[in-house]
Parts: sequence; C-alpha cells; structure tokens
Amino acid sequence: MESKIASAIGMKYSPVAVLFTDDKPENAMQFKEGRWGCVVTMFIAAAKGRTAIFDRKTFGCLGGGVGLGFGNQYVHFPGGIECYVSTGNKEFARTPEAANFRTSTPLDEGEGYFKSPEIAKKFVDALPMTEVPTTYVVYKPLDQLTEEETPEVVVFLANVEQLSALSVLANYERGTGPSVIMPFGAGCHTLGIIPYAEAKSGEPSAVIGLTDISARRHVDKDLLSFAVPFSMFLKMEENVEGSFLKKEVWMNLMERNN
Repeated sequence: MESKIASAIGMKYSPVAVLFTDDKPENAMQFKEGRWGCVVTMFIAAAKGRTAIFDRKTFGCLGGGVGLGFGNQYVHFPGGIECYVSTGNKEFARTPEAANFRTSTPLDEGEGYFKSPEIAKKFVDALPMTEVPTTYVVYKPLDQLTEEETPEVVVFLANVEQLSALSVLANYERGTGPSVIMPFGAGCHTLGIIPYAEAKSGEPSAVIGLTDISARRHVDKDLLSFAVPFSMFLKMEENVEGSFLKKEVWMNLMERNN
C-alpha cells in the first residue's frame, strides 16, 4: 500500500502498519522469549523496512506488553510500577528479586515522570488496557502490506513541519473537536493501546507520541510519531488531492527541508 500522504510530506521513513494476526510472518524480527528489549527499537526497524512481531512471551518488557495490547502486564512489575515511574522504591531495590530485574532506570531512583506514586497510580489505572484478539501484533512497512492485510493503526515518523501537515490534514474535514491528541504515555502506549482506543471511537483522534524520555534515545532527535486509526488514515489519504498539500505554501516548506 503506497501512501499519498507520505509522498506529499516527503517522509524519510516508511509509515508503519500495526496489524493483529494469528499467522506468523516469515523472516520477521522477534525478541527472544524472556529477553529484555524496547518495543520502540522494533518500531524503528519497521520504519526502515523490516517486519517485527510480538506475542505474549516476546514483548520485551512489561511496559511493552501493556503498550502492544497483551493485557495489564504491570501487575507483574515487582515493587510497583507506580513507584518505578515516579520516586523509586528504595526498599524493594535492596532485595534479591530486584537484582535480577532489568530496567532502564535504577529501581531505587525511579524515572521521575510523576511527582508521587499516588499520582502515577491514577495514570496507570486510566490506561486503556487491551487484550488483542490474536496471537501476534505485527509492525510492518505500509508499502509491504498485501491486499489481504488490514492494519489497525498506521504510524508516521515525522519532523516538526511534517507533524504540522499531518495535524492539519487530520482536521481537514473535521472542523471541530480534537482531531489530534498528545497524551502522556510510554512510547509503546502511543503506538499501540492509545490509538487502539481511539479507533473504537465514533470520531477518532490521531495520537502524537514517542515523547517518552526513556525511549527517545532510540529515535532520531527531530522526529515524533503520529499514529492514526486505519479508518481515519483512509479518509486522510482521500483528502490529499485538493488540500493544502498541493498548494504553494506547503510546497515552499517542502523546498526549505530539501
């Protein structure tokens, strides 16, 4: 599937299709069972042309399991996820269990993304926890989709001006209401469960993401993600012709970025 949008905004990387399937793609990248890994690295690989797959035993980390839609994996986070993303858990950090648990930030320090565990718990409790109905979640370059494959979400990697264009196009036939949102969340949340939830809405919004400080090191410094539920993506594709993307103001911005 070729994207008119990707061509019109001059994307560096391929849009990525997020699919649910029970069929395991051949020659796909996959974390080894029980091994730590960041879902965002797999997303970047897909944007560069690879296919990546995940299942309930190979989602990389507990947060990745949540973000991909394999249920509330945070209940298995030792010492409490609400402590880890806020002020840390010094008592748990001294236990033998903590010594064998891989994280990107020391457990006793915490990530400092929330002022307190109580505030962090409110965030976790409000997440749209999802159980995907299939064995696999797949990240695949959009232009490699077959006619039989229908993605749940399409994700663009965009710089500031491309992000501006995507946001304007998302609102092109909306007029009112939040056509684009930028919620706090882990990188994988903004690629997965948050846009999944938007897809179920009667009037879905696109999701700007990859603002997760812990995941930013895996992403080009000038890029963010723009995740679009598939039904919304199709409407945006239809609206490229005749829109601002074919007019002089946008063309001049494109030239500035060449």
